[in-house]
Amino acid sequence: MSEQDAILDALAPVADGIAATLGSFCEVVVHDFRRPEKSVVAIAGSVTDRSVGGSMSKIGMGLLARGDEAEDQLNYVTRTASGKLVKSSTMLLRDSAGSVFGALCVNLDITALGQLKTLVGELADVGTTTETPTTTFGDDVDAVVDAIVDEHQLRLNKPWAALSREERLDLFRSLHARGVFAVRRAVPQVAARIGISRASAYNYLSEIRDQGAS
Repeated sequence: MSEQDAILDALAPVADGIAATLGSFCEVVVHDFRRPEKSVVAIAGSVTDRSVGGSMSKIGMGLLARGDEAEDQLNYVTRTASGKLVKSSTMLLRDSAGSVFGALCVNLDITALGQLKTLVGELADVGTTTETPTTTFGDDVDAVVDAIVDEHQLRLNKPWAALSREERLDLFRSLHARGVFAVRRAVPQVAARIGISRASAYNYLSEIRDQGAS
């Protein structure tokens, strides 16, 4: 067993212990970044409705893209597609050489607290204009990739067919920076999503990678 595998195995009972201590509103997930399509190797609790063998989230993909330069993400709040308000911390796992290979994530369902905060704010006539970003959690990495691609279209506010060549390159730069292309079959999936050929998609990816190396 490798050092990385041993660390992941050792964290499974830790995840169980944390979730048991914090209760039913807590979920603890152990991720193996070496296989982003099935990164969940241990999970305790059920906040994001994932299971062992599930994929990493959009946040996880972003950390994967940054490699060993990635940093822990602590106390951030997102909203799931089903409407749950989730407060999370993602602690990176490193081996003795300092290489990032996974993460331990703690997710707390704070939906009830968020509703209470809104109620108190309304009663006190204190509103908030900050919108909590929605993130995609799931066992199917294809759904996560689709969600990331669709976010880009929402920002552009135009159909894929109307994108210029430079806008398509910007899309591929964004997806590359967010770790999407670390997922096997992501390139043909993105090509199908935006209506271009696989060959064109691979050409765009090659071009932005060449630009990054220059």
